[in-house]
Amino acid sequence: MIGSILDWLTASEHWSGPDGIPVHLWQHLWYSVLAVAIGTVIALPIGLAIGHTGRGTFLVAGTANVLRALPTLGLLILLVIVLSPRITSDLIYLLAAEIVLVLLAVPPILTNSYAGIQNVPPAVRDAAEGMGMTGRQVLLRVEFPCALPLILSGVRAAVLQCVATATVAAYVSLGGFGRYVVDGLASRDFPQMASGAFCVALLALLAEGVLLVLERAVVSPGVSGRFRRTPPGPAVAAGVADTSLPLPTTTSAQRITRQEMS
Repeated sequence: MIGSILDWLTASEHWSGPDGIPVHLWQHLWYSVLAVAIGTVIALPIGLAIGHTGRGTFLVAGTANVLRALPTLGLLILLVIVLSPRITSDLIYLLAAEIVLVLLAVPPILTNSYAGIQNVPPAVRDAAEGMGMTGRQVLLRVEFPCALPLILSGVRAAVLQCVATATVAAYVSLGGFGRYVVDGLASRDFPQMASGAFCVALLALLAEGVLLVLERAVVSPGVSGRFRRTPPGPAVAAGVADTSLPLPTTTSAQRITRQEMS
């Protein structure tokens, strides 16, 4: 099977044409990035507002648990059936797929945004308010930068879920790497099916690596703990006083006085 997968992936006909790997790669990325962008626009402001004000915290856990429990493939088919009488163009398939992917992207971004703001130390908020900052300034200039590692972690989880789940778009005649999985299953072409699954897994790993590099570049070193500490010298580390300082000396008059007193 491994040899069959390598033969399929290295075949030149699979890298060109409308059914080639580059075309499906672009389609898969388009579905995933669009869903994560829409999910971020929806979930990030709500998570920041709830974390800052402390109101409506019950919505975070409830909404996240409900959305994660939805059956992806069943919901996709249901949306196509419900929307088909109202939308006659092929846009219905993209709309249904994006709704499903957005529902997957919202929970991790919402929960991590809320948790990131909640984990900001109260002393930091008090210091910002003591400087005369308004609530909006505290949120955007203090709380948001401190919560940025958790927020980006939620975005990263949303990207991975969308990349892995975008394969279901092929069930409603869309493209992406799911096309290889669905067509391979229908034609009993297992090397094609396994190659499509391998492409999805590889794309998820590459997306994870890119987002980790982006997170390292965006997050402040002081917040992430990456700032450089100067190690102490060997004398200080061993608990020995600095020998470069002059030691106190005893004069001859002081020695004579001590001998007379003794």
